[in-house]
Amino acid sequence: MSVAAAAGPRFPGMAGSSAEQAPDYRSILSISDATARAQALNEHLSTRSYVQGYSLSQADVDVFRQLSAPPTDPRLFHVARWFRHIEAVLGGPCDKGGPCGLQASKGRCVQPQWSPPAGTEPCKLRLYNSLTRNKDVFIPQDGKKVTWYCCGPTVYDASHMGHARSYISFDILRRVLKDYFQFDVFYCMNITDIDDKIIRRARQNHLFEQYREKRPQAARLLEDVRAALKPFSVKLNETADPNKKQMLERIQRAVELAAEPLEKAMQCRVAGEEVDRCAEVLLEEAKDLLSDWLDSTFGSGVTDNSIFSKLPKFWEGEFHRDMAALNVLPPDVLTRVSEYVPEIVNFVQKIVDNGYGYVANGSVYFDTAKFASSEKHSYGKLVPEAVGDQKALQEGEGDLSVTADRLSEKRSPNDFALWKASKPGEPSWPCPWGKGRPGWHIECSAMASSLLGASMDIHGGGFDLRFPHHDNELAQSEAYFENDCWVRYFLHTGHLTIAGCKMSKSLKNFTTIKDALQKHSARQLRLAFLMHSWKDTLDYSSNTMESALQYEKFMNEFFLNVKDALRAPVDATGQFEKWDEEEAELNRHFYEKKTAVHEALCDNIDTRTVLEEMRALVSQCNLYMAARKAARRTPNRALLEQVALYLTRMLKIFGAIEEESSLGFPVGGPGSSLNLEATVMPYLQVLSEFREGVRKIAREKKVPEVLQLSDSLRDDVLPELGVRFEDHEGLPTVVKLVDRDTLLKEREEKKRVEEEKRKKKEEAARRKQEQEVAKLARMKVPPSEMFLSESDKYSKFDENGLPTHDTEGKELSKGQAKKLKKLYEAQEKLHKEYLQMVQNGSFP
Repeated sequence: MSVAAAAGPRFPGMAGSSAEQAPDYRSILSISDATARAQALNEHLSTRSYVQGYSLSQADVDVFRQLSAPPTDPRLFHVARWFRHIEAVLGGPCDKGGPCGLQASKGRCVQPQWSPPAGTEPCKLRLYNSLTRNKDVFIPQDGKKVTWYCCGPTVYDASHMGHARSYISFDILRRVLKDYFQFDVFYCMNITDIDDKIIRRARQNHLFEQYREKRPQAARLLEDVRAALKPFSVKLNETADPNKKQMLERIQRAVELAAEPLEKAMQCRVAGEEVDRCAEVLLEEAKDLLSDWLDSTFGSGVTDNSIFSKLPKFWEGEFHRDMAALNVLPPDVLTRVSEYVPEIVNFVQKIVDNGYGYVANGSVYFDTAKFASSEKHSYGKLVPEAVGDQKALQEGEGDLSVTADRLSEKRSPNDFALWKASKPGEPSWPCPWGKGRPGWHIECSAMASSLLGASMDIHGGGFDLRFPHHDNELAQSEAYFENDCWVRYFLHTGHLTIAGCKMSKSLKNFTTIKDALQKHSARQLRLAFLMHSWKDTLDYSSNTMESALQYEKFMNEFFLNVKDALRAPVDATGQFEKWDEEEAELNRHFYEKKTAVHEALCDNIDTRTVLEEMRALVSQCNLYMAARKAARRTPNRALLEQVALYLTRMLKIFGAIEEESSLGFPVGGPGSSLNLEATVMPYLQVLSEFREGVRKIAREKKVPEVLQLSDSLRDDVLPELGVRFEDHEGLPTVVKLVDRDTLLKEREEKKRVEEEKRKKKEEAARRKQEQEVAKLARMKVPPSEMFLSESDKYSKFDENGLPTHDTEGKELSKGQAKKLKKLYEAQEKLHKEYLQMVQNGSFP
């Protein structure tokens, strides 16, 4: 029984309905060479007349079984086509003698087999993990949810650019994870409002204000200043750091200079008002010196906890205002140490219960040796080479906590305080070990764990916090949870330097965030940070900021040009324009750059490369627009809009564009961009068209006064309103809304350039006039007299005035004489020209 009789599958295009009509393939099968056999089969199939309804016979199946795969030669497409059809019907390739599976087809026509594209391996996000010092693939513990804890500031003074380095950088990383990679980020940050620095500063401020309010007499003030200078001089002599020593010397000198007028005023018994003025000057100059002296003398008497909370509360408010001014997103949750003291006490107690902490004189210390010897724990995960660095450990403990009695309480110098017994003059809270206060490291562990649990995805902080702060955090937290995975990814932002130097008050380069924002906008500062790797050192300098300013200007001009192109009226169908090769090429470049941006973001969120790729994309667009402009053709607006929207989206993700702007940088400040542009642009467009019409008439009628007025409107009036008109020959005027200050700077720069050109022109005219006067003077000299005045060179002359001997009486060589003869002949020619012009009356 034939296969056709058994199953009756039918193939469109094959002829015949009976076994008698089946093709005879014996001659084809007899061909031994496989390639020749396939060619013969293809020719046979191409010459046959096939119609719908042919039943596939066993002979058909048998001949195709001779092929292990369809032929690769594109000319043998008939064979390839039917091979795939039969393969689909049989349910897969048929081996000789095996079941062909034909009975399962039930006579239905079947679609050919489809294979999905191979595709490419998707790019994976990798982050530089301080725990491994490598770029590790980022895998959150719970799907797309990311738990993140960031070490916040210790609030005892104004926020500076070092703070900006960390918090802008983490804001960028957070935005990219959330808005680009679509992770659900839960971001927690702390405020350290209990700390040795805060305690000392709060006491000093409190005692100095008390001293000022008492308005000490001039004699008493001088006496106290002299008393304060004694320990200050000792401190100065003991200081080894040259920069710090220089700063202390400046303070000492300033105090001594301020004291001299007061001493003289008192000696001369001048009027009381003058004495009071001199005393006020001295009090202000000696503030730091007196504050330190008052604290060392009376600090132990300050016991009210509210005194220690007032200072951090004020500076925390300033910090939040600075972050808002920098467009840094607020954390999802903020924790303050002062609000988590009960949780900290419980956290310390469990560490003690687990055997990794011990009590000594009311303080509790972490036993680093016990922890490090445990099989399931390791100490110093981040910077193992720093373990034992006593200087770093003591800095971590704080100035008030490294006294001899405190150091002697430890079992090992490497141990650190979890809880500190409060001394007189320090805030305190009740606990099982007596009144005390939290250690610095334990704060973050307790607060982060209370919100994020036994293991978080990301912990962030500045590079300088790795040891001992973060290493101690890891140790005490893993001692609490008895695990080895409290943090999965540790991210540390790089240092910030000021013009290549470490920021320090002693170097007089201490820059607060408020000071920085007086010089540059938040966007410009953020662009400067984006142009550098978040984990590397960033140098805050004039060169760095100039690069950011130029980048902002470059991108803004592109956005303004695209906005202008999009404002041209067009109907619904006109918005879709035919693409030429230029559009196709730009679109290819667009997608290449998007791919490059994605790869850079996957590579440790490399924003520096991203900004360069974006710059290259804009450059390509600018070339495209310039070519269209030169050809007097409008660019494809839909394509340019897509590019501009993409760039806007990326800059929004980075926090460099506020949410109010739909395309490009906002105009007029946050909250006013869309309303301002949408409101005024129609009127500006009408004004532009009216001005173009007036200029056209003025040129035709030759009325230069009207042209001057239109230029004045463009150059003088509109920039004051933040409007730029750009005139292009043969094209409509481009209208742009630009920041007023930027336009005024541009106008001043234009005037400066024009003034330089005017001066250069005047200088060129002056030099030309001098040359003409000099030439005239030369022309007036007869050739016979031109060498006679050079008695310092020549001693004898012939009858024509040509030199024959030098000053020593030696006869000139033939070469020298020949050169002088040429000069003589040239002068003879010049003088003849002069005489001819005088004769004609055409020479002055």
